[in-house]
Amino acid sequence: MSETQDSGPLDYPVVSPTALEPPGEWAELRKKCPVADVTFPSGDPAVLLTRYDDVRTALADPRLTREGLARPDAARITAGDAEGIFSSPMARTLNDEGHERWRRMVGKWFTAKRMAALKPRMEEMTDRLVDTMIEHGGPADVVSHLALPLPVYVICTMLGVPESDRDRFKAWSDTFLNMTKYTREETEAAHRDFAGYMSALIAGKREAPGDDLLSRLMDAEDTEGEPMSEAGLVATGQALLLAGHETTAGFIAMMTAHLLSVRSRWERLVEDPTLIRSAVEELLRFDPNGSGFGMLRYAHEDVELSGGTVPRGTTVVCSMAAANRDERAWEQADLMDVGRTPNPHLTFGAGPHSCLGQPLARTELQAVLGVLLRRLPQLRLAVDADALQRHEGMLTNPLREVPVTW
Repeated sequence: MSETQDSGPLDYPVVSPTALEPPGEWAELRKKCPVADVTFPSGDPAVLLTRYDDVRTALADPRLTREGLARPDAARITAGDAEGIFSSPMARTLNDEGHERWRRMVGKWFTAKRMAALKPRMEEMTDRLVDTMIEHGGPADVVSHLALPLPVYVICTMLGVPESDRDRFKAWSDTFLNMTKYTREETEAAHRDFAGYMSALIAGKREAPGDDLLSRLMDAEDTEGEPMSEAGLVATGQALLLAGHETTAGFIAMMTAHLLSVRSRWERLVEDPTLIRSAVEELLRFDPNGSGFGMLRYAHEDVELSGGTVPRGTTVVCSMAAANRDERAWEQADLMDVGRTPNPHLTFGAGPHSCLGQPLARTELQAVLGVLLRRLPQLRLAVDADALQRHEGMLTNPLREVPVTW
């Protein structure tokens, strides 16, 4: 453990002063207490890592695992989450499938090459959504008009899920990601309902397979000679549906807000669209809530880091967002430079548990930004940036709305 905290453990997550700013505590923690004692909403203790090198090391260190979070002594995020979020039926099932094999089977659907092939369809859908937003007239909300419907359309298409069921899995998603609103009974009921929905969907695909990811995972030729189990298919559909729309929707909203909050950022991209790729990477690095709660790990033995020792049996929060602002790793870390390169940010994690869907998120963000710059070069916020608000109490903390005009 690093220097003792004078005021005792911090309540975690730490609240930002405004929606687009990082918590003021981050810089102080990186400097004086990079392995900091924190308390989750459940009241359980954990430690928080905020330095780039420590977070990167912890995410890849085999002594710090995600599977250990199912242990009874691991910290629970919320009091209603009696077994721990990583002991949910969905998480247990995916662990049972075998992490490496599961990633091999599913990961080939999320390669950069496959996503590049999908990009024209993403751009076409974005154009249609922008048409609708223009017909609505300003001010219009980027979240409801674009940030949410586009990822829903994309992931539903990939999985073969009816887009008309969007409201149902949005409600389930809100239940799983909210840290304060729902009881244990409500959360368990949502897991059962969502699993039942996916089971029925998969049964239909067995009768009439399509050219989608879930149908292919039933085929031995696509799954190393052994089709994925029924429980594995259900859990995979749940996990990808949740991550595929919720996280990317949040990224699209925050990208728009950050670029429009400082006019010179937007204008630079209007003048030079070749910077779109580097701008997306910088936005992923820069946003203080882009990686949400952070990634959790459980220490199976004492682990020495540059900022101190993580004791055996500790639940660890790897704050990728705080690490992405580490002055030791980045020149002018608190400055957004849309042309910054290289940009080895940690928003999608690192090591064997890094985000499987990062090529999808990157491609969607690039597609959306390209269309917005082309269609609405005069786009601007319809409110002061300080007035933007995030959904509090969520693991992902997405922006509530981003009102714009043009």
